[in-house]
Amino acid sequence: MRKSVLFPLFAATSLLALAGCSQADDSAWSSSESVAYEEGVAADMVAPDAEAAAATAADTSGELAGAAAPIPVTMPQLAYQYGFSFSLPGEDMRRLQRQHATLCEQQGPTSCIISGMTMRGEIDGPMTGELEMMVATNHARAFGALLEEEAEDMGAEQLSADVATEEVSRALVDTEARLASRIELRDRLREVLRTRRGTVEELIQAERGVAAVNEEIDQARAWLNETRGRVAMSRMTVHYESATPVGSDFLGPVAGALGSVSGILGMVLAALILVVAIAGPIAGVALAIRWFARRTPKQAMAE
Repeated sequence: MRKSVLFPLFAATSLLALAGCSQADDSAWSSSESVAYEEGVAADMVAPDAEAAAATAADTSGELAGAAAPIPVTMPQLAYQYGFSFSLPGEDMRRLQRQHATLCEQQGPTSCIISGMTMRGEIDGPMTGELEMMVATNHARAFGALLEEEAEDMGAEQLSADVATEEVSRALVDTEARLASRIELRDRLREVLRTRRGTVEELIQAERGVAAVNEEIDQARAWLNETRGRVAMSRMTVHYESATPVGSDFLGPVAGALGSVSGILGMVLAALILVVAIAGPIAGVALAIRWFARRTPKQAMAE
C-alpha cells in the first residue's frame, strides 16, 4: 500500500522536473536565437556604415593624392637671335671671318650651318663684312664664347654683343590644335566620299572641301616645321668693320679736306653746266631776234 502511494508521487515529481528542464531549454534557445538575431541586425547596420566610411576615406585619399600630384608645366618655346660686332684692320678682318666660318664647319651640320657670308670694300679703304649662321640652341652661347675668344686672339675690338628672343609657345599650341581639327575634318569628308552618302552636289562639295583642308594642313605643317626649326637652331649674325690705322690720324684731316674741296669743285662744275644748258638756248634766241631787228632798218634805207 505504501509503495503504491509513493510511486505516483515519484512519477509526478519526475514529470514536473522534465517539464521544468524543457522550459529552461526552450527559454535558453529562444534567448540565444534572439541574441544571434540582434547581432546579425547590428552587423547589417554597421556594414553599410563601414563601407561608406571606407569609400569616403578612399575619396579623400584620392583627392589628397590628386592635390599632391605635380601639375604638368609646359616650358616656353623661344627662338633666339645672337648678334656680335668686331672691329679690326681690313686684312685681319678677312682672316677673322674665315676663322669664324671654319669654327662653324668644325661643329658639324647638326650644330652649325653657314647661311650667308659677305665682304665689301677694299683693303686700303673702309671694309664691312657679315657672317650669318644657324647654331644649335643648346650650345649657342658656348659657340658665341668661342667666336669672342678667336676675335680676341687676333686683336679685334668687340663693339657689341646682343641676344634677342621671340616667344612662340602660344603660336605653336594654336597651330597644333588647328592642325588636329583640320585633320579630323578631312577624315570625316573622306568618310563621306568613301560611303557615297548624299547627293552628287554634296559629294562634289566634299571633294572640294578635302582639297581645301589638305592645303590648310600642308600650310600648318610647314609653319610648324619652320617655327620648330627656329626654336632648335638659333640665328647668329657676326658683323665686321675695318678699324682706322693709328698712323693715318695726321693725314686723315688732310684727306678729308681734299675730299671736301673736290666735292665743292664738282658741285660748282655741275652748276655751271646746268646754267649753260639753260641759258644757252635763251641767249641764242635773244641774239637771233636782235640780229633780225638791226638788219630790217638797214634793208629799208638801202631801198
